[in-house]
Parts: sequence; structure tokens; C-alpha cells
Amino acid sequence: MILPPSAPRFLALFLLLPVIPLLGPLPERLGNPPATHGILLDRHGRELTHFPREDYFRHQPATLEEIPDHLVKATLAAEDKRFFEHPGIDYLASLRALYENTRTSRITSGASTITQQLIKISTPREERTLGKKISEMMLARRLETQWTKDQILTAYLNRLDYGSHRQGCAEAARYFFKKPLADLSLAESALLAGLPQAPSRLNPRRNPQAALERRNWILDRLASEFDYPPPAIELAKSEPLQLANPEAENPIPHLTSHFSEGARLSIESELQRKTHDILHDELSKLDQKNVQHGAVVVIENATGEVLAFHGSSDFESSNSGQVNGALALRSAGSTLKPFTYALAFQNQGLYPGTIIADIPTDYQTEEGLDAPKNYDRRHHGPVSIRHALGNSLNVSAMRVLNQLGGPEPLHALLNELDLKLAREAAEYGLGLTIGNAEVSLLSLTNAYATLARLGRHLPPSLIHGTEASSTYPLTREACFLIADILSDNQARSAAFGNDSLLRLPFPCAVKTGTSSDFRDNWCLGFTADFTVGVWVGNFDNTPMAGISGVTGAGPIFHRTMLALHQDHAPSFPSKPASLTRIQVDERTGHHFSIPPQKGTAYLKLELCPKERLPLPVSNQDYHPDQRALLSLDYAEWYQSEDNVKGHAFTLTDSRPPATLNLQFLTPLPGATYYLDPEIPGTTDQLKLVANLPDVTWTSDTLKINGEQATLTPGTHRLHLTHSETKQSISCEFKVEAL
Repeated sequence: MILPPSAPRFLALFLLLPVIPLLGPLPERLGNPPATHGILLDRHGRELTHFPREDYFRHQPATLEEIPDHLVKATLAAEDKRFFEHPGIDYLASLRALYENTRTSRITSGASTITQQLIKISTPREERTLGKKISEMMLARRLETQWTKDQILTAYLNRLDYGSHRQGCAEAARYFFKKPLADLSLAESALLAGLPQAPSRLNPRRNPQAALERRNWILDRLASEFDYPPPAIELAKSEPLQLANPEAENPIPHLTSHFSEGARLSIESELQRKTHDILHDELSKLDQKNVQHGAVVVIENATGEVLAFHGSSDFESSNSGQVNGALALRSAGSTLKPFTYALAFQNQGLYPGTIIADIPTDYQTEEGLDAPKNYDRRHHGPVSIRHALGNSLNVSAMRVLNQLGGPEPLHALLNELDLKLAREAAEYGLGLTIGNAEVSLLSLTNAYATLARLGRHLPPSLIHGTEASSTYPLTREACFLIADILSDNQARSAAFGNDSLLRLPFPCAVKTGTSSDFRDNWCLGFTADFTVGVWVGNFDNTPMAGISGVTGAGPIFHRTMLALHQDHAPSFPSKPASLTRIQVDERTGHHFSIPPQKGTAYLKLELCPKERLPLPVSNQDYHPDQRALLSLDYAEWYQSEDNVKGHAFTLTDSRPPATLNLQFLTPLPGATYYLDPEIPGTTDQLKLVANLPDVTWTSDTLKINGEQATLTPGTHRLHLTHSETKQSISCEFKVEAL
């Protein structure tokens, strides 16, 4: 063999390497392990998700004990089969490489040992020269005198670049196979061992064939260098390439940017993934109904911690996937009604059997008169609060809020529950109870959790173990009465049927809500331990097609509640000792102080505070034919097509008592009505209403047809005369055109 002219100089240096006093320090990076990527933990301390370092790499360290023997030997077979025999330099391989490199005057063969490679990847990147190569060899020798082989191998396997911005074998196993190192198969170990040679070219996601060829070459090396039995090698070669889905890495995409590295979130990772699948699956069924988006929040009632949080079903979607629907402000629909009735129980001494007049009613507002309508466009006459809330009647809810003194008490309560309403109470008016305010799913779900805790309010928390002070904006009794109504499947059956998705195989309070324009759809509810909130709709505010709370958010709520209690025994909030069950006539809400005869009609058991029993049943409640008597306030409803209760009720004597004065109900004296052609549904027809039946309406300036007046701009005077008593009154009001 003829050596090139420069060979003697390098050969002499090479032969002296073992004894040359090794000058220069070891690379500083060797003393500093690679920085780990940021990690967010779930409530159990398990990795929930992670985010890259500033250099975009992800890394998690591993000890040598955690690295499987298959991966260690596959790496040695690929990179340095004599690692445990040489002193940091493989002299045979180096002599061969030295000859080739000096003969060609360029580096064509490396022959770098693992120790040398560790030196190389621990120093700043520089142009590859023969001098640089010799420096790495000298430093490798020095490192071998200071570190054990196990230390060197561990540091090497933790610093290797496996491609896709993954550093270290532990992170490579997690990224490519979604496995801890201990679970890697022989074939998977061989594939990982082959990647550092050319991470981009051998990337199994982009070039699977090249990665498999490299894997199989390493498997053959394991057979020849480490005596792996041929059957095991052939079985590993036949193993198909099964890579993990890289898009399923982060189960909390809407939360990741809000927390710093190492935070331990309240999220339960398994539940988070399970509820994501439920949300995605159920939304796919609503595609034909123009329902594109949804959000889910699950709260642990005892602590206020958020167990699951989904701002949308697909964060990566170009269709507004990154909008956080759990924090977005949306129209509340009927979901605020329970808080109106809770105030009525707490502040006015009402109870679920109290009778409310669900009859045509006009309310004066800043914009004029407001005449609420129910979802079914009917009025239901005398109804119990249990029936009104169970079937989500709008007219009843607005009447109760009006009796409470207007929107101010409800507005104050909702702000105390951290719903953070954007406007003053007067701007919402009585419509606040039927959903003209905007709230977020997270805050609304937490408000329902306050009901589940029987009045104890905690802020929602996304950090595990956070302690927060409590407030008590509602009494235990009021909250339990609401919970009892919302869990009563019979109470809501008139509107939802007996077997709707709101019915679960265990006691569960649940309330739906739909905005008047079908842009928002809600379902919220709770057991003793968990509160679930679901919103569905469209982030671009386009309306859904015929979707209600039962058909939209309901299926997601139903499946989420079942998932929560699959391995957790369901329970319901405990009834306070201050409440008792009494026998009442469900038509009047009055209680039987003496037990009635068996088979008494309209007998119902109802919950009530022991210290605030309703009025007792009296003969004055009934007509001689045993129908319950209604006041003349019900006259208009009683004579309308909406009345289907004639068998149970009748009006009191229609002759007005001498002490009952004739009054205008619509229009109100001094009111101003506005005609705005830009508002859909605006009409120039005004329904005229008095407090007594059998009246006649006349006006010199308005066209009147029975009980309808055609409005025209100007100041008008209206005359009202009772047909029997001949009592006559007048009022003046204005009409303005906008």
C-alpha cells in the first residue's frame, strides 16, 4: 500500500494519541444536558401536552435503565459495534478512514465512534476538516478517561437528532410511535436507531421506504454482530410500519398558550380525549342542519376545577377552528331562567307549586311595550313554577322577574356568579331572564355548578389544587328546589316528551336554551359531583336549521354525562332538612293542611320550605262544580283558543265588583309607540287590552276594529267603556315614526 505524501505526519500524530497529554477543555455543553421542552401535566401528573423549546426542538431525558436493550444494541450496530471495547477511538476503523481521507485530500470516511460523535454534537457546528476530526478524537480520548461507557452512551442517546425536531430517543419514541421506550418492539427500535444518520432523508413519514430499508439493514447487523436469532429478525422485518397520528398530540389546543412550562392543570386527560371524540362525532351528525361548531366544559363541583375544556371540535380546521367557543360570548337563551326562579324562592317565599299566570301581558320598556311569547306561540294560563321552568315558558319567567322588581335583582345575581354582563340591567329589561344577554360557556357552566353546590360559589379553576374562597349568593333551599325541578322528567314532558335525551338513567338536573334567532344552542346540567355545559352553533353567527337544545347540544350533554359516570357512581345533591314534601292542589298551589281523601283530583306532592308553607286549601278556591276559580286577570286567556283547561278551571263571577275600577293595560296612559320599518315583524296594529271583559273601544283619531287599533303617527286619545257598569275612562298616548 502506497501512502500519500502527507500520511506520515498524520500517522505519527495518530500513533501518539494514546499518550499525548490531552490539551483543551471538554465541550461546555457536555456538562449541561439538553433542555427539555415545555410540558403541561394533567391533574394526575401525567403529561397532557407539550410545546417546543426556542429552537423548535422537543426533548425529554431518559436514563439508561429506561432505554430498552433492543434500542441500545441497534444503535451500536448502526454506529459503533466495538463501543465497549475501544478507548474512545476505534483504531482499526480510524486507520482505514485516515488512509482514505488523506489519499483523496478530503473526508470520505468518518469512522467516528459514539464518543467522538458525542463530542461533535456537543460543540458548535464548524466546517469539517481533518484538523477538526483529530481534535474530536483527542477530546473523545479525554472524555473516556473521565466518564464511564454508560454515561457516554446515555448522553449520546439523549442528544441525538431523530428528525422532525425531536431530540433524544425518548421523545422520538413518543412522537413516532406514541409509546414509552420500554414498549418499543425490536422493529421499532431498529427503525429509530437508523434515523440519526440522515434524519430528513430517512424520515418515515415522508420517505417510509427508505426508513424501512435502513431498519432492515440494522436488523441484519443485529443478527451478525449481536447473534440475534434469525426467526426474531425475520419477524421484525415483516412488522408493518405503524406510525402514530401526529395531529392528535395536543388534547388542549385552546389552553396551551395560557400556561407556563410545568403547570399542572385541572384537566383529566382521558376525559378530555373522550369528550373531544363525543363532540366531534355528534357535530358530524348535525352537518345537514348547518351546525358547524361546538364547545364543551366539564367542572368538578367540589373544587371548581375544570376537568374537560373544548373551545371547538377541531383546532386545526380552517373553518374558525381556533376560535375558543368556551370563552366566546353568546346569547344565553333560556339558560338564565333557573336563576330568576331561584331568586323568587329565596326572596319572595315562592315554591315550585306556586301558580304563575302565563297569560298575554304587555310590559313597558325603554323601547316601548314588550309582549313576550312562549316557544310554542301559546299561552298556558295558570301554571306552577315547576311546570313553567320545566317547560321553559318565557311569559311565566318574565312575569316572575317583573314581580321581583324588574331585571336589577337578576342582573346583580348573575354578576355575583361572575357572568360579567356587559350592559346595565335596564338595557336588558325583563328579557334578561329569557336570554337577551351574552355569556360564555365557561362562566355559565360554573354558575350551574353553584346550583349543584347548593349555593356555594367558587371561581372555575384550570390549575389543579388551587384553593379559592367561597361566596354564597343563593340559599341551599332555593338551589335544591331548582335542582329538583330540573331533574324532574315529568315536569318537562309537555315540551320535551317522556323519553328525550334530557332523561338519563340516574337523577340529573338539566336545562336547555336556544336563542330566538337559532344562532346559539345550549344544554347545561349537573349531578352532585359534576356539571357539564355544551354550546353548539356557528362562529360566523349564521342560524342553525331547526335545531333545539334537545337535538343540538343535548346528545353531546347526554353522552358526556354517561361517560363521567361510567366508573363513578352517580349521586344527586342532598335535600336540605329545612325542606319538606306537602300535599297540594296543583291547580291553586294551596296545600291540604288535613290529608285529603284518597283519589282526590289534582292532588300532587310538592317540595316546600317547612317555615314557609303556602296558603291552605279553602272552599273559596272552587266553584260549586269543583273547578278551581280564576281571577278576571285570566279572562282574555280563558276565552281564547289557547285555553285547553276548561275542565279544571272557571272564571270567578264575571260581574266586576263595585270596588274594581276599569283600567287600561294596553296602551298604557302616556306611553310612546315607535313605528320602525327596519325592524322585522314591525306592525302598525296594536292589540287593545283592559283589565275587565265586556268593554268597548273608541277613538276620534284611530281606526279601531274590535280590539285592534291601526297606529298612525301623532297624539291620540282613546276611550274605554264597560258595557254593564257604563264606567268610561280615557287615555292619551303618542305614536312616532322612525
